[in-house]
Amino acid sequence: MRIGIVQVKPVKGDIEHNIKNHKEWISKGIEKDVDLIVFPELSLTGYEPELAEELATNQDDKRFNDLQTLSDCNGITIAVGLPTREGKDVFVSMIIFQPEKKRTTYSKQYLFPTETSFFTAAKNPLTLNFETEVVAPAICYELSNKEHVEYAVKNNASIYLASVLNSIGGVDADLEKLSDIAQNHNMTAFMANYVGQSGGYDCAGKSSIWNNKGELIGQLDGLNEGLLIYDTSTEEMIHLD
Repeated sequence: MRIGIVQVKPVKGDIEHNIKNHKEWISKGIEKDVDLIVFPELSLTGYEPELAEELATNQDDKRFNDLQTLSDCNGITIAVGLPTREGKDVFVSMIIFQPEKKRTTYSKQYLFPTETSFFTAAKNPLTLNFETEVVAPAICYELSNKEHVEYAVKNNASIYLASVLNSIGGVDADLEKLSDIAQNHNMTAFMANYVGQSGGYDCAGKSSIWNNKGELIGQLDGLNEGLLIYDTSTEEMIHLD
């Protein structure tokens, strides 16, 4: 299975612009026969909790139809980040587009303490079953939560897929945690992060991949957008910018 992680520099609150950028990276992934492509936390809006109430939408938003079409026509699963709304509740969510299937929303279950004023914690654990892999999505702070990792293990996940915003000051701790998750639970781990600034943070980049021994096998730099692709069958690594 070919999995791609995209490192982006979002435009604050501009969903339409960010969709356009996402489509360009998805097209690059399609050219390399990627099966699953994943973007950072809240990638379509930037990490902007104070704007979440205003920007929140849902998986059926017509602005996302082009992403579904790309999925349907190319047999690729696409995971993007944005705030979603259900009633009065706003969630940190990942919208998952699968070929010829109804869209799926996975929302962050374990919030960072500073997020609780803006978001509601969800109760929707999820793994995605592919032909050769079981993928457990994680949204940022969730990778630090024992229960989240245990759910992935219980459901036989072979891939732990973290969609994050990580600052320059915080990234090293999470790189170590993901290495430990991969090593301790025999999973291949992925982390998709931002570059530039978002939500008042200087973002660290360093989007990374670890094998199931916890060894770092691929990493992007700290400054530039990029796409890192890993084939779990052949162990081929591809870097695009």
